[in-house]
Amino acid sequence: MSICNPIARMGRATCAAMLSCVALAGHADAQAVMLLQDTETERVLHSYEDPIYKVAGLDPAVLHIYIVNDPTINAFVAEGQNIFINTGLFIQLRTPNELIGVMAHETGHIAGGHLARDTEAIRKATIPMLLSMVAGIAAAVAGAGDAGMLLMMGGQSLAQAQFNQFSRAQEATADQMGQKYLRLTHQSGEGMVHVFERMADEAARAMRHPDAMATDHPADRDRVAELQEIADSSPYANVPDSPEAQHEFDMLKAKMIGYLSAVPDVLKLYPLKNLSKPARYARAMAYLRKPDLKAALDEAQGLIKDEPGNPYFYEVLGQAYVEMSQPEKGIAPYQKAVDLLPDAPELRVALAAAQLALERKELAQKAVDNLKIAMQQNDEDTFGWYELAQGYSLLGNQPMADLATAERYYSQGSINCLLFAKRAAKALPEGSAEWQRANDIVSIVTPLVQQQRR
Repeated sequence: MSICNPIARMGRATCAAMLSCVALAGHADAQAVMLLQDTETERVLHSYEDPIYKVAGLDPAVLHIYIVNDPTINAFVAEGQNIFINTGLFIQLRTPNELIGVMAHETGHIAGGHLARDTEAIRKATIPMLLSMVAGIAAAVAGAGDAGMLLMMGGQSLAQAQFNQFSRAQEATADQMGQKYLRLTHQSGEGMVHVFERMADEAARAMRHPDAMATDHPADRDRVAELQEIADSSPYANVPDSPEAQHEFDMLKAKMIGYLSAVPDVLKLYPLKNLSKPARYARAMAYLRKPDLKAALDEAQGLIKDEPGNPYFYEVLGQAYVEMSQPEKGIAPYQKAVDLLPDAPELRVALAAAQLALERKELAQKAVDNLKIAMQQNDEDTFGWYELAQGYSLLGNQPMADLATAERYYSQGSINCLLFAKRAAKALPEGSAEWQRANDIVSIVTPLVQQQRR
C-alpha cells in the first residue's frame, strides 16, 4: 500500500479539468484529493463493482476505481468512468454489502449520464447569479451599496438552490438505479439503506434546522424511508454476506486501519491478545510505520505460515526487509508475491525497486525486465517510470533512461517531459518503437507548450 500522486493515477492532460468538474458538480472537495495505491484493495473493489457494472449495461474494462485517503463516509464519480472510494468507507462501515450498496449508487450516476447533465445544470444555474450581479453592480454605482450587495448574494443563493434541486433529483434516481442493480446481482439492498441512514443521523446531529433547499441530496429521512421500501420489496432483501466475503472485508478494513490510523489506536483496537488474522494484519501494517520492523516481520511470517498462498502477506514481508535496509532479503518474498500474482504491476515495481537497491548489473537487468512488464500493465505509475530510468542508467543505456524519464513527466502532466523526449529521440535508433514513442511525446506536448506561451 502506498500514497501516490493523484495526477499520475487520474489521467494526464485531462486531470485538471476533471477535478474542476467534480468540485463544481458538488460530488467532492476535489482540491484535497490524495490517492492510495494498493493492489489487494483495488482488486476486491473491482470484484464488488464489476458485476454491478455489467448489469448496468457498462463495460468493466473501461472502469477505473481510485482509493481516496479521506476518513469520511463518501464516494463520488468523475468525468469518464471513474469511481472514487474514500478510505472512511472501509474504516467505518461494517459489511461488504454496505460498501457495495454505495458503489451501486455511484454506478447509477455513471449509467444515468449525470456528470454530463451536471455541466448543463451548472450553466443554467449561473444565469440568475450573473443577472443579479449586473443588477447589484448597477445598484452599487447608483449609491445603494447595501442593496447591491444583497442583490448579488440573493442571486448566488438562487443559483445554488436551482442547482441543488436538479442534483437532488439525480441522487434519488441513483438510489433507485443502485437498488435495481443489487437485485439483478442477487444482493441485498439493506447495506445501502444502512449507510444512508447513518449519514442521515450524522446530518441531523450536525444541523438542527436544515434548509431543504440548501442541500443537494434528498431530505435525509424521506430518502431513507424510500430506500427501505425498495430494499424490502427485493426477493434478496435478507441475503447475508457470505463468511468468506465478510472475512475478506474484515482483512481490508484491518489493513486500512493499520496503515492509516495512529499506531496506539491500532494497538488499542487490535490488542496483542487478539490473534485473529485481521488483528495480526493490522498490527503488521502499524509496525511497519512505527517502525518496529522486527515485530512487523514476526506478524508477516505468522500470516504466511497460515496462508502460504497469499501474495499480499509476502508483500508485507518484502516491504519490512526493504525498510530494514536489507533489500537482498526483500527480493525473495517480493518475487514470491509476483509469482503468485503475475498480473499485479505494483508488486513487480516493488520487486524491481528492491533489485535496483543493490546496484548490481545482473539484478538491474532483471529489474528492467520486471519494470517493462509492469509499465505495460499500468503506464501511469510514475514511480515505476522513475525506477525504470534508474535501471537503464545502471545498465549504461542513457537514451532509454531519458525515455523513461520523459514517460514519468508525461504521466505527471509536466512539460519537463519535452526535454527528455527530445534527448531520447536524438539518440534512439531511428524507426524503432522507442524512437517513435519519444517523437509521439514531442508531437503531443510541443503544441501545448506553444499554446501555453501564447
